[in-house]
Amino acid sequence: MSDVRNYLMTIDGDKQAAARIAVASAISIAFVPKYNAIDANSCLELEAKQVTLIEIVQSLGEYINDEDAKVRSKAVQYLSLVIGDLSPTFLSRQQIQVLCQFLCDRIEDGGAVGGLSKLQNLGRFNKDMATMTFRAMVEHFQDLQIRPQSQRMPILELLHSLMSNHRSALKSLGNESLIGITDLVSGEKDPRNLMIIFSILKAVMVEWDITAHAEVCETLFDSVFCYFPITFRPPPDDPYGITAQDLKTRLRECISASSKFAPYAIPQLIDKLDSTSPNVKKDVLQAIGSCSSSYGVVTVSNYSITLWDSLKYEILNVQEEDLAEEALVALRNIAVTLSHGLTSIEPKTPLEQYLKPILKECNECLQTPQHKQAKPAGDILKTLGTASTFALSLIVKATVPSLLTLYQDADSIVKQRALIEFMVQILESANTNYGAMATVATAVQPENPLQGFKDRLFELCSQTLMSAAQEEISLRVVAIRCLVLVCTLRKFLQDNEIGMAVQNLDDIILLEDHSGRDDLKNEAIQALITISRIKSSLIMDITFPAFIARLPDSTPLDGSDYLTILEGLARISVEKVISNMLIRRLLTRLDVVLTHTGTGEYCRAILSTLHYVLSQRELVSDPNLGFYYEKIVVGLSSQVALSTAGKDGQTALIQEATLETLGRLSALIIRALDPHERQSAAAQVYTLFTADGDFTPVPFSKDIQNSQRATMILSTYLLAGLGQRTKLPYADVIGTGSSKLLGELTRLAIEEERPLTRRYMLRQVALVANKFMAQADLHHATNLLWAPLTGLLDRGILCESRLRVAFWIAKGLIYRLASTAEVLTPLLDLLPDISYGNAAALGFGLLLAPDEILSKENGVTIRLLVKQKVFNICVPAIATSFRTADQTTKSHYLIALSGIIRHASTEILMSEIEVLLPLLLQSLDLEYQDVKAATIETVTVIIEESPRVVEGHVSSLVSHLLGAATGVKINTPEVRFKALRCLRAFPGKVKQSTLQPYKIPAVRGMVMALDDPKRDVRKEAVDCRAAWLNLDEPDEED
Repeated sequence: MSDVRNYLMTIDGDKQAAARIAVASAISIAFVPKYNAIDANSCLELEAKQVTLIEIVQSLGEYINDEDAKVRSKAVQYLSLVIGDLSPTFLSRQQIQVLCQFLCDRIEDGGAVGGLSKLQNLGRFNKDMATMTFRAMVEHFQDLQIRPQSQRMPILELLHSLMSNHRSALKSLGNESLIGITDLVSGEKDPRNLMIIFSILKAVMVEWDITAHAEVCETLFDSVFCYFPITFRPPPDDPYGITAQDLKTRLRECISASSKFAPYAIPQLIDKLDSTSPNVKKDVLQAIGSCSSSYGVVTVSNYSITLWDSLKYEILNVQEEDLAEEALVALRNIAVTLSHGLTSIEPKTPLEQYLKPILKECNECLQTPQHKQAKPAGDILKTLGTASTFALSLIVKATVPSLLTLYQDADSIVKQRALIEFMVQILESANTNYGAMATVATAVQPENPLQGFKDRLFELCSQTLMSAAQEEISLRVVAIRCLVLVCTLRKFLQDNEIGMAVQNLDDIILLEDHSGRDDLKNEAIQALITISRIKSSLIMDITFPAFIARLPDSTPLDGSDYLTILEGLARISVEKVISNMLIRRLLTRLDVVLTHTGTGEYCRAILSTLHYVLSQRELVSDPNLGFYYEKIVVGLSSQVALSTAGKDGQTALIQEATLETLGRLSALIIRALDPHERQSAAAQVYTLFTADGDFTPVPFSKDIQNSQRATMILSTYLLAGLGQRTKLPYADVIGTGSSKLLGELTRLAIEEERPLTRRYMLRQVALVANKFMAQADLHHATNLLWAPLTGLLDRGILCESRLRVAFWIAKGLIYRLASTAEVLTPLLDLLPDISYGNAAALGFGLLLAPDEILSKENGVTIRLLVKQKVFNICVPAIATSFRTADQTTKSHYLIALSGIIRHASTEILMSEIEVLLPLLLQSLDLEYQDVKAATIETVTVIIEESPRVVEGHVSSLVSHLLGAATGVKINTPEVRFKALRCLRAFPGKVKQSTLQPYKIPAVRGMVMALDDPKRDVRKEAVDCRAAWLNLDEPDEED
């Protein structure tokens, strides 16, 4: 048989071909065609059925006994590969036994470990074979650590597999396996192997009996603790993905695996707390915390006081916040462990003995609340209080009476605030143990230890909140937090007591002057929100009547009061039942306001509140959606129409700004309607739900008054809320789809003089072109865009109104990527025009700008590649035309470019960076502040993403940016701020050798910005100057 010889001759040159030879041999034995790649000889053997496993083993004879270790290793490896490719059920138990013995005898020859790994996975591999394999490993691999990693890892993986699949066999060996495993794995340093070793040792520590011999236990502990603390740092691009945290976690699991390690672990961990390295300290604290959770009550109680004495320093004398947090976790873990098995608070329990010195020391710190150790002491009490109800009871009994007495005797606001903060921490612990009323109790719990202090706590919070001077904001804010915790604690206060707290919070919001002091008002509103989640009835019975009663029937001279009330009502209406009531109350109040001829500002405030509340709800499934539609959309829209027609004396609703707010609210409701209801609403987009003859729709009508034209604002929002498949008014009558309506809307937009109404007409033009025009009708929109422009431009009578319409039509078409190049070309052709080129350039900023009406939320088609398509068409064309443009029109191209790139993504910008940068540099000289701001922002992106590109332009960029950062009379605060931020991006991104010549001019140039009138600009100037000052001086050699 030549397969063995072929394998040995091939393995060094082509390992894959050698593996195929072994596979073919396996197939020849098993008669199972698992692979297609079989050589001719193997096929003949397979057909003749003349190959057996015995023959293959016998054919290894001359190689397996060869004096050359490499030859022996290759022969055994060949056998292992053959075994691995056999069917799992092919080998009999006797054959496995023979092979196991054969490989164990030759385990030091390369490849035997692989064969044993394959065998131990077989179902017929029994306990005796596992024992044989383990003993062979222990006997032959005492020198494991001097072998190369390529050999050590397979051996450790075999041991790990034996532990996983045949643990009972190894466990039955007792100390033999324990000592053998420890000897095998000791001294390893490779992180990949350590991950395996820690996993093996943890199983041994947990499941083996390590109590019989103390020296064995200590040896086992030392075998892992010698790695503590882990200092491993993975190399860059580590292919194995092993992190230091992975190793730390597994090592920590080993150290905490058995309470028998406590005499060795705890003293050594405490000693390592003296380390000056924060990372080492953190590892020690985490290890102590892990040990405290797993060592058991008896063991932990023996070391609890010692651990407290060591851990308290990290908390009371905090140097690193994360270390203090880890120390707190460790203290809590001790308390949790010592709470196991307790059924009541009894003296001299391990928990009581542990907490006694802690409470004594913390109480001493709390006697002087303003001392720096008082706050850490409060953190300790809060953390320990969350460990168990028993720990909380001991803490409350020891500290609360003292805190209440200290508060009564407190002689300063600072001391009072600190003491209430301590009470807040204890109440938070109680909330953790007993839960809030909004949560469900999981088990029968002992009585809350704070129950005996209920009245005093409630009185303390209420009196502090209502009796303290109004200017003591910080004290009263803390009192609100304390009051909320008292009110929400499960089974603590009665409803009438919580109602008193609600009334106090209402008074703070309604009766006090909050000018410049929003902290207290916001805290009170947040408190009402929290209470509303558990006691919504109290909010509806107490807060709503109080707030609604203070809303005026008509607009008062000072609008700040009603704005505060409406804001408060909107924010506390998070629960459905409360928001339902608020919506109805506000609609009723709006009717009253309109009856009393309230002003538009007051109406807008109510409508904005309604919009906020409804936007927080899932309107599609809201059972009251029909009511909202009839009352708000139908009712108020028809009232608007009648008022503009002079049939209703109301004027508040027909103001442009009010129509805008009402439209926003109406669109929100219409979007939630089903398609049939939306089609019904579509028929009323321009008639505004009025009867025939009561109101003249604006489209296709002549001699329309300005007030009636303003209703197009509302119509635009109604149109925005409709779905794409909705039929629009006039479409069926005229018979040309939406194209005729688009032409009429274009006419109205051109003729409209009032800016806000005109803007919504233009938006409506874009909506129709994007949402409602069929693909076959799009040529009508294109004609409206470019045909009139071309003719008028030739005659020199192009007006800006027509230009606006052209850009809005283009926006609607571009969003759906309809004839994009055909749409953009005539617009680009306008840029060289002396009269209208500047206006056209500004229009390019509109094309990709986000818009409230033209949004996906309103069903507008916005293709994913819109920005990239526009950029790819416009930027090369602008760059090419700019080179040959007249000096008077070059600015047009720069303005247009700025309008496009300000809305383009970084990835798109980077694709044309070489073309863009020279143009951007010239854009910095333009007078248009929004263009300059957008350009600076783009330059900042380029510096951060591709700093090499700007290295040749540093001189020009620094000069221009300094001018933009310091010209207070010329540049807006936004431009000055962005220029400084852009300058700050240079250090750290651009090479220091490139920046060094400009360091002194840049630092000097920023001096003026340090005195900028705007605080944000001054702060940015300080940071920017510091970044440039920190540039390293060049080496003397340079």
